[in-house]
Amino acid sequence: MLALAAIDWQRPWLAPYRALGEPLAQRVRQGVPVCEALNECAARVAASQPLPRFVPQSALPEGQAYEAFIAKTWQVPTRDNLHDFFNGLMWLHEGGLKRRLNELQATEIAAQGIGQHRGLRRDALTLFDENALIVQAPAELLQVLEQRDWPRLFIGLRPLWAQTDLQVFGHALLEKLVQPRKPITAHVWLRDGLMDGLALKPFAPLPVLGIPGWWAENEGAGFYADAAVFRPPRVRS
Repeated sequence: MLALAAIDWQRPWLAPYRALGEPLAQRVRQGVPVCEALNECAARVAASQPLPRFVPQSALPEGQAYEAFIAKTWQVPTRDNLHDFFNGLMWLHEGGLKRRLNELQATEIAAQGIGQHRGLRRDALTLFDENALIVQAPAELLQVLEQRDWPRLFIGLRPLWAQTDLQVFGHALLEKLVQPRKPITAHVWLRDGLMDGLALKPFAPLPVLGIPGWWAENEGAGFYADAAVFRPPRVRS
């Protein structure tokens, strides 16, 4: 059900979430709706602040903005799919950060309303929520990442990756990684000063399967020669 059987909980990017996520997935595979399984798990989680209640998607009134509904009711509409499974799992692990994102989104909605375009701030918040990789790393590694000097980043500075702290936060990113493909790209935010930077564009794109230790194929230097994935930086005229 929901392709949950395809999740390989041994993958390095799932290591922070395995203890809760694996039994949660098992409950859903037994036929329990995702929202109910999440509520069961939430009742056992020792959270620093109260977690929301997960409710069926049908609880979201027609025409009501999703983020505004959460802020108003402290309930998270949840579908029985892989995307919302990972969204709920992230609420269980990072409830404080998810709540802050929701507050910022709801504030923007209240001020700007809902239109055809989210606006720059809501776009950045949504991209963070969906596709963020949170990184704490040596300054030299971050500088080269920003320059998109892929050979130096992944080959020349390869030993420095052992000094990095990496967390896949984006639930859509986790969903995509259930079926790993070389082009899958995260957007990197720095852990230091994270909450002050949420209104900004992401720090840099990063093809996540290039991360040393995350994918066996990247042990060969030729893995990074694929310019369709490891794109050179744009030349400014």
